[in-house]
Amino acid sequence: MEKEFDTIPIKKLVLKLGLPAMAAQFFNILYNIIDRIYVGNLPENGELALASIGICAPALTTISAFAYLIGTGGSASMSIAIGRREKSLAQKILNNSFVMLIAVSIAVTAAALFFKRPLLYMLGCSDAMYPFASRYFTIYLCGTAAVLCGTGMNQFILSQGFARQGMLSVVIGAMTNVILDPVFIFVFDMGIAGAAAATVLSQILSLCYVLHFLFSEKAVIRIWYGGYQKRIMARILKIGMMPFLIMVLDNFIIIFLNASLRYHGGNTLGDQYIACAAVVQSFMVIVTCPAQGITTGCGTLYSYHYGARNYPKVMQVFCYVFLLCIAYIGVLFLFAQTAPQLFVRMFIDGGENILLASSFIRKYTLGLFGIAVQYAIVDGLTSMGKIRYALPISLFRKALYLLLIFALPFVTDLKNIFYAGAISDLLGSSLTIIVFFTVIKKRLEKEL
Repeated sequence: MEKEFDTIPIKKLVLKLGLPAMAAQFFNILYNIIDRIYVGNLPENGELALASIGICAPALTTISAFAYLIGTGGSASMSIAIGRREKSLAQKILNNSFVMLIAVSIAVTAAALFFKRPLLYMLGCSDAMYPFASRYFTIYLCGTAAVLCGTGMNQFILSQGFARQGMLSVVIGAMTNVILDPVFIFVFDMGIAGAAAATVLSQILSLCYVLHFLFSEKAVIRIWYGGYQKRIMARILKIGMMPFLIMVLDNFIIIFLNASLRYHGGNTLGDQYIACAAVVQSFMVIVTCPAQGITTGCGTLYSYHYGARNYPKVMQVFCYVFLLCIAYIGVLFLFAQTAPQLFVRMFIDGGENILLASSFIRKYTLGLFGIAVQYAIVDGLTSMGKIRYALPISLFRKALYLLLIFALPFVTDLKNIFYAGAISDLLGSSLTIIVFFTVIKKRLEKEL
């Protein structure tokens, strides 16, 4: 690992690690997309069931954020330790992270099941939606341990430079889900419950592969026992808190968006807009997950070269990760502005709702290029443990987004609430660029 990172050009390393991780996220989003396609096309109550999944999604993604709290925090800490040639510490970090993920999985599952009903209604669930949302949510929660441990520990496969193996763990789960979804939903006539059951079984298979690899001799640093220390756990949580907060805030924004659509649109129009918003969020998952896959796959490059105190290579990683993100997002921007209806038709049959959801996607994605800036810089700083820089510039964008969701319905048509994403992406990325080149870059150069 050290030999490759020290000798291979950064451009090649970014492609070697970033592209497989990006491809892995393409398969990973199939968990969400395939479920929604099948459920949205159910012969009875398809639109209502689709809206129910949209209601559950923020809570389930927030639960998944705990995987990144520990997985990203631990893998970044481990890569920094390897860059400093401290392999004993790297081993302890891996051990501590594994135990933490198991403990958090148990606690989160218990809490979510206990507060299920009030939580779903808080997310914008209506009485008509609740039977669908409750079934989907309960079954999905049964796979919480598999989601958190599988996703979290997969970060340690990527951080050791095994991008293909990290991708394979995701592909195994995603392809299993694609196969099981129609069987459970239509053949076994389980409806929305079948979608959740297929996802849970798929996640368990992914976890099995991840643990098999990390316990095997193929891994540079394997899961072992011992070395549990509060100091190491605190370090993991400190670095991981940034991606955790970002994911929680992103989901809070979706919750707030759904609540605003419900409040201003009422029950009938609210259900219609929430269903269309679920399609918009499905498209945004295709944008954000693979882009985040690039930064996650390359996170070990940021961490390793920061630990090795190699400032020129750290800046090269920033540059090439940004270029790869902008190339990917540029393709999706063109598609979103020219032919979003091709995507919408996979979820919705009604002609009016197809036009409505397509217009929402166009509005929401006008500022997509700002996401490339945010991911390359914010995720890069997070991988180096520079939370004091990454957190404020990320929070600015989130706060602006929330403010716009609240304010726009009072001054314009409710449909224009979807401009909030574009405005916050453009203004947030502008601030990020200014702060990075005027403050952060100079401080990094001085430190390294």
